[in-house]
This record gives sequence, structure tokens and C-alpha cells, in this order.
Amino acid sequence: MATSRSDALVFFGATGDLAYKKVFPALLAMTRDGDLEVPVIGVAKSGWTVKQLRQRARDSVREAAKERGEKVDKAVFDKLAARLQYVDGDYADPDTFTRLKQALGKAKRPLHYLAIPPGLFGTVVKALQRAGCADDARVVVEKPFGHDLASARRLNQALRSVFPDEAIFRIDHFLGKEAIMNILYFRFANSFLEPIWNRNHVASVEVTLAEQFGVKGRGAFYDGAGCLRDVIQNHLMQIVALLAMEPPAHEGFGAVHAEKTKVFQAMRPLGADDLVRGQYRGYRKEPGVAKGSDVETYCALRLFIDSWRWGGVPWYLRSGKCLPETVAEIRVSLKPPPQQLFDDAVTDPGRANYLRLRISPTTAMALAARIKRAGKDFVGDQRELLLMDEQTGAELPYERLLGDAMDGDGALFTRQEAVEAAWQVVDPVLARHHPAIPYRAGSWGPKQADALIAADGGWHNPVMDDAERTP
Repeated sequence: MATSRSDALVFFGATGDLAYKKVFPALLAMTRDGDLEVPVIGVAKSGWTVKQLRQRARDSVREAAKERGEKVDKAVFDKLAARLQYVDGDYADPDTFTRLKQALGKAKRPLHYLAIPPGLFGTVVKALQRAGCADDARVVVEKPFGHDLASARRLNQALRSVFPDEAIFRIDHFLGKEAIMNILYFRFANSFLEPIWNRNHVASVEVTLAEQFGVKGRGAFYDGAGCLRDVIQNHLMQIVALLAMEPPAHEGFGAVHAEKTKVFQAMRPLGADDLVRGQYRGYRKEPGVAKGSDVETYCALRLFIDSWRWGGVPWYLRSGKCLPETVAEIRVSLKPPPQQLFDDAVTDPGRANYLRLRISPTTAMALAARIKRAGKDFVGDQRELLLMDEQTGAELPYERLLGDAMDGDGALFTRQEAVEAAWQVVDPVLARHHPAIPYRAGSWGPKQADALIAADGGWHNPVMDDAERTP
């Protein structure tokens, strides 16, 4: 298990939205790069044929290529299509898995990717076991990993009843982004940060993940999750862990996971006054959304990490839909100099030096420092030293993660201990919270969120120029 590569890829939910948007483009890229030389079996209950699934795959990769200004290599797609098989059937029907076993043929170490709602995970893994499809196999499950702490534990029990822990891969595509991995590298491959990367020099940390669009027809799913569960508890808290963790003892992913888990364990559990929930006007009219829904499409919170390094430093996290930009950005604000030496002494917290890390849609790093203006007076302006690092041909997150799962490499996947520790932070406010506040689509969310961060100069809304806006 530790070294052998999976010899078949099975993905459940093959006719669904996730497969269309992410999985098929990733499979094409893996085929192009020679990383997918095994049978690929889609499973779903749609009444489709393999011909229809191949057409769905063709439409998917064409649309993805068009968005990137590229064209699909016909020879590469034909190679993928030739490997693509399809099993149609209900996940609750044992015959579906009998036919899957037949489709696997001589495969001994399949990878089962569950691109399906979490409520079906237990049903599918048990059926895989009964059909003999789980022996020496691996399984990939999509976030969210549960609905709260209790359900996360039940989900883990269901998975562990069939698969050993090292064969379970909890996928969060955010962790497969090059910019996210660069946080870890940037922190520990450079020595200049360490002396100031602590409560003595950092005033606050701000993480924003904004989306211009709404729920895009996924109202039924979103109304059962909300922003806190869908984005904050996983994506943003993973970013916080990478920023806040202590240096791992060695390069191995086990050491990294251990240090990230310690960060989650040191986080102070949230209270109702630590967060502001918002809902864009018009959300309740979306298909699948309950008429009087109180589910948040925006969430802003103030978080504390009670550790020696970060004690007293506020971490501000926010995410939302129908905001002015689609962008993910980190801003680490440093404390001002201890002595107000010059005529333009920095007294406003918003004018202190900062480090800005852009995660998407482009990748950038910026260090802001004050530079003296020409002339006799000792006054200056804050300027950014900006480094943009766009690498063409970078692996798609799902391409990287599915390839790693087939290799049994768990470096970029979430561990159960970290999942539970993160849920413990947000669990207190999942049911006990203030009502969601309506906000105008195209705004930066409800004004009440400003009070959370007022002591640190207010939110810094990411603003992109034309160069930064183009991925």
C-alpha cells in the first residue's frame, strides 16, 4: 500500500457537476502527462451509456480549455475516452457493485473517488466491501468532512470500518493549489521572516476569500452547508494553520500534519460575538433554498490562537458570495515602529508595514514599506515591492491530488485529527449564533462586520489591477 500505485480509478458521481467542472479536465491533464495509464470507471445513477459519458467528458474538457484560451488535443482525449468505462446504477443496489467488480477485471489496487454527497459515503464504502472492491484499495472523499464534530467522527468510523487510515484520502482541492503550497515553502525556506513572525511584531492577520458569483444553481447543497461550513472551517483554517504552524521537524508530510493539528488545537473556540453572518439579497429566491432560510452566504470572524508565538494576535477571516471581486488574499499587518521619529509618524494601524500574499486568481507577493519623498522634509509614502509569479503549465489541483492519491502520497490531504480539531473551534457557533444580516450583492458584505476589525484599522479589500486580474 505504501509504494504501489493504484491500477484503476473509479469515480462515483461521474455525471455530476464536480466531475464536469474538475474531474474530467484533471483526467485529461493526467493522460497528457502520462500519469493515467489505467482503466477509468465512472459510476452514477443517470440512465446513461458509456457513449453519453464520453460526450459529457468531451464537453467538459472543451469548456475548460476554452476558459484557459487553449484547445483540446484530440489524440490525448481519444486516449482518455478509450479508457473510460461506465457503470450505471443505484448506490443502494448491490447489483451496481457486482457490475463494478466485473468492470474492474484484473485490477488489484483500485482508487475509489467519492465525488458524491457525504451522506452517501457510508452506503458506498460498505457496498464496496461486500462486493470485494475494497481489498487493497484506496478511497478519496470530498470535503466537507461531516456537518459538525459529531458527524465528522461518525463519517470517520464508517470509513475506518472498511479502509485502513493510510488508505483514506480526504481531499480539499484548495490544498492542491500551487499558491497554498508556496505558503509552506515561503515560510520555512527563508530565514528573514522568522525573527518577526510572532506576536512581538505581527499586529494582525487577515484572510479574505471572495467570490463575485452566487450559489450558481447549487442552492439545495448550499442551504445545507453555508459559508462557515463550506469555506471557513476548511479552506481558510487550512491557510491559517500554514501561516501559524511551528517549523516541522523534517520534510515528511507527517511532521507537517502534526504541526498544523497543533495550531487547530490551540485555536480558541468561537463564540456568537466572534462572527458576523450575512446573506446576499435574493439568496432566498434561488432554486432549492428554503423560503425563510437563515443560512449565511457571507461570514466574517475574529479568531485567536492561544500559543506562545501567537498569543493575543487577532486573526480575521472572511468569505462570501456576490462580493465585488473573485479573489483570495492574505494580509499580515506588522506593528508600527516603537518610536514616532519622523514628521509623518504612523499612528493609524492601517498604515503600518505589511506582507500581502495573493493566492488567486493570480499568484503574487507584496511587501509594503514606507519610502521617503524627495525633498528636505522627512515624510514618505507606503510603497509595495510586488513579485508576481505566474507559472504556465502548472498542474491543476485535482490533477495533482488524484495523482498523489493513486501513489498513496498523503502530503496534501487532510488528516482526521486536524478535521476534528477544526470542527471543535466552530462547533459552538454552528447552532448558537446571531441571525444572518442581509447585504447588497456587489458589496463587501454587511457593515456590521466592520466592528470586528475596527481596532486594527478595518478590512483591507483586495483591489486588482489589470495585470493581476488575468490568471
